[in-house]
Amino acid sequence: MRLRFRTALPAVAAAALATVTAAVPAAAITGGEPDGQDDPNVGLILFYDSNGDRFRCSATLVAPSVLLTAAHCTDGIVGKVLVTFKSVIAKEEPSPFAPAAHPKKGYTRAEIEKMGYLSGNPRTHPDYSNFTDVDNWFDVGVVLLDERSNRAPAELAPRNYLAQFTPNVLNKTEFPVVGYGTEVRKAEDGPQNPTPMSYPLLRRHTSVIGQKLTDQILQANGNENDPRAGGGTCFGDSGGPIFHDGVIVGVTSYGYTSNCRYIDGYQRVDIKDVQTWLARFGVTPS
Repeated sequence: MRLRFRTALPAVAAAALATVTAAVPAAAITGGEPDGQDDPNVGLILFYDSNGDRFRCSATLVAPSVLLTAAHCTDGIVGKVLVTFKSVIAKEEPSPFAPAAHPKKGYTRAEIEKMGYLSGNPRTHPDYSNFTDVDNWFDVGVVLLDERSNRAPAELAPRNYLAQFTPNVLNKTEFPVVGYGTEVRKAEDGPQNPTPMSYPLLRRHTSVIGQKLTDQILQANGNENDPRAGGGTCFGDSGGPIFHDGVIVGVTSYGYTSNCRYIDGYQRVDIKDVQTWLARFGVTPS
């Protein structure tokens, strides 16, 4: 089975999917509900690659000038990253985000600030394997803001926090997830298969049930029809947080299906090599 990244979602596409041999980046919340102001430190990030294509991901403020996200949401970015914590971005097309003057060079700080948003610079974990080494995933990155935020940061889980969950306990544990991903629903006309939809573009939350734990990854069952939880993550949710008891234990990384109903994968942020790297930016566990 091929993985589907709950990844950087093309900002102009409904559901473009990137695939790799094992997993695929994640997207928008499947099921769940609008988040409102429940998670004001979770934001949307928008950026360009060298081809001039624009993408979006989710991220969490973990220090006054640092947002935590996925490596596949920071790797290969050109120019600046646009950041907004607005809960509801747009209920329908068009996008409220103006394009960069020179897409292949990305956004400038001046362009982003003219739109009224925050700007920042991406950093990618040096051991990020781009999903080629399942034993050394390191799908974690940060965005360093040009100006400090006055929002209260979310807290990082202590080192090896997830080690407390035996398989039997993990399979009964609910983990909240948050993000700006695509909403999976039936179209108003045409084929009626549930499909990821880019609009409305807003922050949502739901919960997933733990399924498997590795040295790098927390896997969870993401299905809105699972009576034990509320849904799962989808395209555009990439980089968004997964919590337990109020602390971040991972970031949304990948899924297994194009309709975002099966297993979701989350890069652990409670492991030594991730926390040592984050400490360089002043981000430490609670």
